[in-house]
Amino acid sequence: MTTAAHNPWFEKGMTFEQYVEAMKVNREELTRVYEQVEFSAEDLAVWKDVAQRNWRGIVLTADWCGDAALNVPIVQKIAEQSNVELRYLIRDENLELMDQYLTNGTSRAIPIFIFINEAGEKTAVWGPRSPEVQELITSLRSQLPAPDAPDFEEKQKNVYRDFKQQITTDPAIWRTVINSVKAALQG
Repeated sequence: MTTAAHNPWFEKGMTFEQYVEAMKVNREELTRVYEQVEFSAEDLAVWKDVAQRNWRGIVLTADWCGDAALNVPIVQKIAEQSNVELRYLIRDENLELMDQYLTNGTSRAIPIFIFINEAGEKTAVWGPRSPEVQELITSLRSQLPAPDAPDFEEKQKNVYRDFKQQITTDPAIWRTVINSVKAALQG
């Protein structure tokens, strides 16, 4: 990947306002997290340090994604406090970039946050989940019946609905995201 390879992707992206305006799913959840998330004094000190770096960011996301309803508003608020302009790209419309940031080398899991410097060089990447949120969904999935069970689809749908509800209303879960993003930004 050339040094400035990320700059065209950044320029192509939507602003946060444009992304939210275009949302058809999960707008209420995303807005709730955005309006309610709070930072500690320690968080604010880190965001102030990040602001000195002149970074920007590219977000691969989609409105249907429950993890995006949690992570996008938190990282957007972090970016605002850190003077980092984020631009949003819809995953399925930008697979060439998405496929460079696969989770575990195989999964197009989102959201993915790619932080770049002024030259367009990647400086940090975060996503799609904090380790604690990953543990939560792994635990919930382990309770599902076998995929060929007659009630699998219904139970899976209920698990994901409850998961999205929990992650978009629980400030303790939001804190895991803040801490995980903070660690990535501190490098």
